Amino acid sequence: MNFVDTFLNVDVMLRTMPMLWRGVYTTLALAATTLIVGGILGVVICLIRLYAPLAFRILMIAFIDFFRAIPILVLLILIYFALPFGGIVLSPFFSATLALTLVFAAFTAETFRSGVEAIPKGQNEAARALGLPFPVIIWKVILPQAWRIALPPHTSNSVAIAKDTSLASIVAMPDLLKQATDAQALTANPSPLIAAAIMYLIVLLPAVRMVSYMERRFKSY
Repeated sequence: MNFVDTFLNVDVMLRTMPMLWRGVYTTLALAATTLIVGGILGVVICLIRLYAPLAFRILMIAFIDFFRAIPILVLLILIYFALPFGGIVLSPFFSATLALTLVFAAFTAETFRSGVEAIPKGQNEAARALGLPFPVIIWKVILPQAWRIALPPHTSNSVAIAKDTSLASIVAMPDLLKQATDAQALTANPSPLIAAAIMYLIVLLPAVRMVSYMERRFKSY
């Protein structure tokens, strides 16, 4: 067989496309859940890290440092394979979501912390002088400005975590990579893996370009 028949076999790609599309839906669901839950959790952790009493701040610093340092693959294996020994059994989807969400929340918290700390202190002092309550200051003054500053790196982290959804195949979750691997085994041909790579590129390349646009758009903030 030549290179095209081995790696770019259109007939094999078309025959395995239903399997790959099921994987795309699962991957998108995993990515969307991670980005939404992890993003919200990360902002909450950031606020606790900056404004809570000392004991809680130390706890959040430990959380951020730990989950930024641990490889996602190691965390995923611990959650899916180690927790059952303690009587906690999680589905592949929930295990992957939990692992990715914890890591993404840690990176989000650090990204927004940098954004908050980049805001001039006079903004907070002026809001207090006007008699605004603390929740209003956070919601109306601090977070909108921090969002503009943190958006480019946050988007970059989002793209990175979306790529890391492929690690979910290690726990037999039927994501795009797992479906492509199964299709390769069924057809004895690696073309489904190439098709999966193309699908990843179609989804992620626009996101990468969006990161570049946001960096240019908000570089003055």
